[in-house]
Amino acid sequence: MTRPGVEVQAVIDLATANFPPLGTEMTDIAEVRAFFAARPGAAVPALPVARVRDGDADGVPVRVYDQAVHADAPVVLYCHGGGFVLCDLDSHDGFCRSIADATGAVVVSVDYRRAPEHPFPAAPEDAYTALLWTAKTYPGRRIAVAGDSAGANLATVLTLLSRDRGGPEIAYQALYYPMLDPTCSRPSHRRNGQGYFLTSDHLRWYWDSYLPDLADRADPYAAPLARTDLSGLPPAYVVTAGLDPLRDEGLAYAEALTTAGVPVEAHHYAGMFHGFLSMAAALPEVAAARETAFAALRGALDVN
Repeated sequence: MTRPGVEVQAVIDLATANFPPLGTEMTDIAEVRAFFAARPGAAVPALPVARVRDGDADGVPVRVYDQAVHADAPVVLYCHGGGFVLCDLDSHDGFCRSIADATGAVVVSVDYRRAPEHPFPAAPEDAYTALLWTAKTYPGRRIAVAGDSAGANLATVLTLLSRDRGGPEIAYQALYYPMLDPTCSRPSHRRNGQGYFLTSDHLRWYWDSYLPDLADRADPYAAPLARTDLSGLPPAYVVTAGLDPLRDEGLAYAEALTTAGVPVEAHHYAGMFHGFLSMAAALPEVAAARETAFAALRGALDVN
């Protein structure tokens, strides 16, 4: 059984100490969001990007990062994680800046409506509205979708919606430790459900908030692993972490895509935990993992 190294365990311990006990003592959403708002900001200065602006994508708030590499740069539509309940444009600002800097693409970060106030299907519909806006605003450009955790769920759903609704065309999907299965029944949920930052209690609370109607848990636009037909989807890059409760979901989705004939580049980091790609400043090996992921995204979009 994989165990975290000393440096990784120290980061896990620090992250856990600064994270509320969701699904146990703390379940009030206002209290949880106030907890996060009160935390100190990042000590690392924001990575400069040529142009950053907040905008409106036909009613959905977005933040656009344009590194101005060239006039027709491709676009990455990014959906942030947070269990469909937490996080926002600000929480993932640094990560989106890193994508824009590393790829040269325009990054459109989506501030979709969150549960429990806005349960499924609000989030995927907002993300799809932002996708339509992106295709309209940047006509003729290659578009990739990307996301982490719950945001990776939304990225996968966007590829399904794009296929099923006749567009807009998506060239690539980058899925970082995706959250895909509301049953939370796979072995990694039991093996990694406690002690590695993201817990089984967190995940149950997230899913209960997002899918209060149990019938929705079989809807493939909520739970992409329920989709039996994955053919015709764009090539995928899938990152999984060995200490993540979501590990087996990501591995299963990568395998299902491959079986459906979709090209997949899968990268598994046995000694890492959920969310590790956002912690490059604390863990040197994360920087290499990010460089690999962003290089794949740049290559898929053919940024010169």
